[in-house]
Amino acid sequence: MLVRTEHWKFRPHPLLRNAHLQTVAAVYLPRRHAPYGAKVHRVPVDRTPPRLGGDQIALHDDCPDCWRPPRPAVLMIHGLAGCYNSAYMCRMTERLTARGYRVFRMDMRGCGAGEGLAKLPTHCGRSGDVAAALGFVAALCPEAPVYAIGFSLGGCLLLNLLAEAGEAFVGNLNRSLAICPPIDLFAVERRFNSPAGRPYDRFFVKKLWKQIVDRWRRFPETAPPAIPRQPRRLRHIDEMVIAPSGGFASADDYYAQTQPGPKLASIRQPVLIVAAQDDPIVPTAPLLEYEHSDTVQTAIVPYGGHLGFIAGANTDPDKRWLDWRILEWVETGH
Repeated sequence: MLVRTEHWKFRPHPLLRNAHLQTVAAVYLPRRHAPYGAKVHRVPVDRTPPRLGGDQIALHDDCPDCWRPPRPAVLMIHGLAGCYNSAYMCRMTERLTARGYRVFRMDMRGCGAGEGLAKLPTHCGRSGDVAAALGFVAALCPEAPVYAIGFSLGGCLLLNLLAEAGEAFVGNLNRSLAICPPIDLFAVERRFNSPAGRPYDRFFVKKLWKQIVDRWRRFPETAPPAIPRQPRRLRHIDEMVIAPSGGFASADDYYAQTQPGPKLASIRQPVLIVAAQDDPIVPTAPLLEYEHSDTVQTAIVPYGGHLGFIAGANTDPDKRWLDWRILEWVETGH
């Protein structure tokens, strides 16, 4: 279902009309955030106990003094090469806790405070890690409904989880929001192979290869006999590291099994997908091409880049248009 409402109309900042400028500015604009004050939980994500080397993820718990159940809690999942300290994660934590919501920021395997807690890398099929986080939050806050927000790769994990869950409850999950999620991984790979996509490909390769090498050095039993040179393409990392470590036959097999597009028709729980038509990283066209169930809503904005959405003059308190739409969704459900 395509959402057409007034509050989803976005006008880019006059100096950031280009999708690439929106995307880059979202990462590099100066930011000032409140001091870090979260409690960090370690959450097991496989059946092997942590004392025997089982993988864990880190969950950052920001609980305002005024929070009491049944006031909702919010789980946020970052994007590729991000972590709890990514700008959008920090901003939304501040905005949500100021309104009395308890916020949990999930670090994927090996990311942020999760560095050193997992031998296996994250990937688009690690939806079980989100389920583990939701189960932990439900045990900690049994009377609180949970709203989940996934950014980019985090949104992909969330959509895969919903498709796999069907009508079954996952913890206390009440509703979900996926922002700029990769719907078709083959389309993303083609985008990265284009001239406009190559800079982003190089950016992610550099970030992810450092994580991979650091993990190999920390857990030498998982490393190859000789650490290879940094690959040139993200697809090479998927073929060399991600696919075999995840039990996939190849990069193509990994993409085919973990892309959420073909699974959107299987989702039976409420989720809103927000995307920008000019996203230079994640093609939006597949979002319109795959069949959706009735519980999947989409809001496609003409401009905004990838996780950018930095607006010109409007009625919001500041230029971070997406932040205020997220807050509206948390408080109203749309």
